[in-house]
Amino acid sequence: MTNDSRSSLKQQMESIYQELTPERIPWNLEDPPELLVDLVESKRILPCETVDLGCGAGNYAVWFASMGFEVTGIDLSPKAIEMAQELSRKKGVTCDFMAEDLTGDLGRFHQSFDFAYDWEVLHHVFPEDRDQYVLNVQKLLKPGGRYLSVCFSEEDPSFGGAGKYRKTPLETELYFSSEMELRELFTPHFQIDELRTSEITGKYGEHKAIVAWMKRS
Repeated sequence: MTNDSRSSLKQQMESIYQELTPERIPWNLEDPPELLVDLVESKRILPCETVDLGCGAGNYAVWFASMGFEVTGIDLSPKAIEMAQELSRKKGVTCDFMAEDLTGDLGRFHQSFDFAYDWEVLHHVFPEDRDQYVLNVQKLLKPGGRYLSVCFSEEDPSFGGAGKYRKTPLETELYFSSEMELRELFTPHFQIDELRTSEITGKYGEHKAIVAWMKRS
C-alpha cells in the first residue's frame, strides 16, 4: 500500500466514524468477543500494560481497563479516538488513546507493553505494509510479551467469497489471508503458540477468521 493508499484509508475510516452512528459501523461491537473474555477468565493473560492496535471507538480497550489492565489504544482515525476517549470517560476508566498510523513510526512506545492485540485490523493492512506492521508490533512489546492477532481468512465467503482483495459495502478494501502466509509473516518476530482458522461471531453473524496467539521472540 502506497502513502497515497494509506492516506485514502485514513480518509475512508474518518468518514465512516464521522458519518455513521456506532450502531451502523459493522465492526463496532459494544461487548468484547468471547475469545478476549476467555483469555482473561482463563488467566492466559493477566492485567498488564496492554495496547489495542486499531482500537476504533474503544469498546474493547475500555473493557480491558475495567478488568484492571493499563490500556493504550491506537487508531488511524482521529474521530474514532474522540469516541474512545468519550467512552472511557462515560465508563469511568482510564485509558490512553491516540491517532497514529500503525505502519508508521511508533518508536516512542518501544518495549512499552506486555500484551498487544489487533482484532480484525490486519486485513486492512496490505501485504506490502505487513512486514513493517509486524515489526512495529514486535518493537512495542517487552521481551516475552504476548500478541493476539485476528483477521479475515481467505476461506470466508464474505464480500463476494473469492479473491484476496475484496470490496466491502462501505467501499473499503480488505485483504483476506491464508494460514501459511500469516505463519511466514509472524515467524521471524514471534514464537507462534497457536495459529488456526475459527468461526468468529460478528455483528451480522459468524465468519471465518485466522487466530494467532504468539510470544515476542
